[in-house]
Amino acid sequence: MVLKKLNLLERLNIAINVASALEYLHRYCQTPLVHCDLKPSNVLLDSELVAFVSDFGLARFLPIATQKSSTNQTSSILVRGPIGYPAPEYGMGSALSTYGDVYTYKLGHRLFNGTYIWSQIYKFRASPYPGQNSVQRVVIFGDMGKDEADGSNEYNNFQPGSLNTTRQLIQDLKNIDIVFHIGDICYANGYVSQWDQFTSQIEPIASTVPYMIASGNHERDWPGTGSFYGNMDSGGECGVLAETMFYVPTENRAKFWYSTDYGMFRFCIADTEQDWRQGTEQYKFIEHCLASVDRQKQPWLIFLAHRVLGYSSDASYAMEGSFAEPMGRESLQKLWQKYKVDIAMFGHVHNYERTCPIYQNICTNEEKQYYKGSLNGTIHVAAGGAGASLSPFSSMQPNWSIFRDYDHGFTKLTAFDHSNLLFEYKKSSDGKVYDSFRISRDYRDILACTVDSCPSMTLAS
Repeated sequence: MVLKKLNLLERLNIAINVASALEYLHRYCQTPLVHCDLKPSNVLLDSELVAFVSDFGLARFLPIATQKSSTNQTSSILVRGPIGYPAPEYGMGSALSTYGDVYTYKLGHRLFNGTYIWSQIYKFRASPYPGQNSVQRVVIFGDMGKDEADGSNEYNNFQPGSLNTTRQLIQDLKNIDIVFHIGDICYANGYVSQWDQFTSQIEPIASTVPYMIASGNHERDWPGTGSFYGNMDSGGECGVLAETMFYVPTENRAKFWYSTDYGMFRFCIADTEQDWRQGTEQYKFIEHCLASVDRQKQPWLIFLAHRVLGYSSDASYAMEGSFAEPMGRESLQKLWQKYKVDIAMFGHVHNYERTCPIYQNICTNEEKQYYKGSLNGTIHVAAGGAGASLSPFSSMQPNWSIFRDYDHGFTKLTAFDHSNLLFEYKKSSDGKVYDSFRISRDYRDILACTVDSCPSMTLAS
């Protein structure tokens, strides 16, 4: 064993580590915990001199009632268990609570002289396991970009709503569990400094909750690189920066489609910048993602993509006569219907729009705010108005379009349990809800057959 003299900075970092551990025990445990035996021999150092508090053999839980009672009371509950570190949540003799799974971390950089520079300490909560019955809150938007807080000009300066959206998310962060940014992330178009600016802008969010992304045209598209569209929107990035800077659970980063489970949700995220049509590798992935979910455990099935593969009355699509990306619905709407996708959400068009539950251009449910039982179709949402310059709607509003808003905003899903879901659209300017609906149903409603959602049957079969 080699003894080493600690310099002032190393001692200070150790003290900060210990103080952070105590702050977690005292303030962030589900039940506050007092160590009762803090001394140098109970502080362990790893090879990088990061300190860890150990030996909770004498620790005591401090019940909530004790905190509110007279200061003369000193009663507390002794932690029973082995000498060493038991997770505090086990100390009461009950199962580990996911509400107490708070992790703390910090980032550091080793200098040439062997010392370290450390970031502030961050905290995040572990994600719920698939099927977990707890309140789960999901924010979804596209096309946010970044902006200068001081109003100065910058490269690609056309995302005026970006800072408002970011501020609203930060202010409400305690009520957000996971974020999906579905394409057109920061409009860097090949300028790495723009990525630095964007990641700095979203740091308070992405350091606290999962920040998931989808691939958009401004991340991927470039001629001759395999992108489905041959334009130059990525500025030559070809998806490399987005695929490298953000982790998503895809088997191959160059094929940026993936599925992820979050509690009672199953999310199937497509890559519209690569071929999704029937017979392709991505089409097979999408069908497998939709088909493999256990709807009894994860009743809320959500499809996400950048370009609108469903329905939108944005003026650009109306001019094409398709009200969506050409060839989008033709390939995928039978999958959405067969596997009873609840909501399909898209970016790309810089506005907000919600449809009725719909299949093959026909509303399958006349309700607009409160859906009970089977939807009989999929609700489509365009949510690409998080920051970039707004795009107008067509002058004609189709029958399937329930709500349109020419403003910056974002959406939020709240699953209260396996039977109740709340959808909200909030404006970035004030964070208030301007559109919403609820879904209330049980597992039998998901099993119920509707048009093209069950195998064809005849009397003979």
